[in-house]
Amino acid sequence: MPLIERFAVCLLVTASAFTQAQSFATIDVKPALSVEPQSMRVRVLPNGDLIGTSVNVITLINEGYDVPSNPSERLSNLPSWVYSEKYDIVAKASSGAKQLSSSNPNATKLIRDMFRQVLTDRFHLAMQVEDKSMPVYALVVAGNGPKLKRSTLADCIFDTAPDGCHSFVIGFGHPLNARAIDMDDLAHYIENWTDLPVVNRTALTGLYTVSTEGWRPMRLPPPPPNGAGDVDFTQLPNIDTILGRLGLGLRKQEEVLPIYKVEHIERPSGHR
Repeated sequence: MPLIERFAVCLLVTASAFTQAQSFATIDVKPALSVEPQSMRVRVLPNGDLIGTSVNVITLINEGYDVPSNPSERLSNLPSWVYSEKYDIVAKASSGAKQLSSSNPNATKLIRDMFRQVLTDRFHLAMQVEDKSMPVYALVVAGNGPKLKRSTLADCIFDTAPDGCHSFVIGFGHPLNARAIDMDDLAHYIENWTDLPVVNRTALTGLYTVSTEGWRPMRLPPPPPNGAGDVDFTQLPNIDTILGRLGLGLRKQEEVLPIYKVEHIERPSGHR
C-alpha cells in the first residue's frame, strides 16, 4: 500500500498510551436507574468531575475518540451492548486536578481524555488505531462569510442537557439546534449522517447559538431492533442548504484521519 495511506499501523491505545492532564480519584459505574431517553445526560463540571446518567458506552467512545455514534468506517468491532446498555457514572476529580474553564484552549482535549480514562479504567477499552488517507468533507466558511450568532452562555464546560453546551437538541431530521457549540462540535455532529467523515476547517473560534430545520441525511444508520426504518426525510432540505444559511459549506478533499478497531472492551465489574 502507498506510504501516504497508512502512517501508523496497529498501535494499541490503552490507558498507559497517553498522559492524563486531568485524573480521577474515583470512578463509579453502575447500571442506570432509568433507561428512558430523556434521562440521558453527561456533564463535566468546572472542578473536573464527570457525571453521567443513563449513558450508553457508544456515547463515551463518541466523545472520547471524536468518532460518530452511528456506525461508520472509522470505528469497528463493537459489541452490541455498547449501544443498548446504559450506565450511571460518577467520576470524581483528584485533589490535584485543575479547575476547568470553557475559555481554556485545551478544554476539548482535556474532556476527551476524561472520557478515555473512564473507558480504559472501568470498561478496560483497548483500541487498535491506524492513520489513513481518505476523502472527507471539510467544513468551511462560505464565500460571503459566516452568518452565526455568538452564544451568551458562559462557564459551561460540557453538558448534554437541552440548555447545556457542546451538544445538540434532538429533533426530526437532526436539526442544528444548540445553545452553545463550536465548529468542532458541528462537524462532529453532522458526521453521523454524512457519507464521508467531516472535519472542521473553518478557523472560527468561540461558541455559537444555532437553530435550523431538519435536513435530509446522506446516509442512515441501521434502525434499532423493532424500530421503524421507513421514516420519510425526502421533504427536508439537504445539508448544503442548511449550512449555507449559516454561511458555511462542505468541500470534498483528502485528509489523514485515525481509524479505530476495538481490541478489547468489557462490562464493568465491581465499583470504585
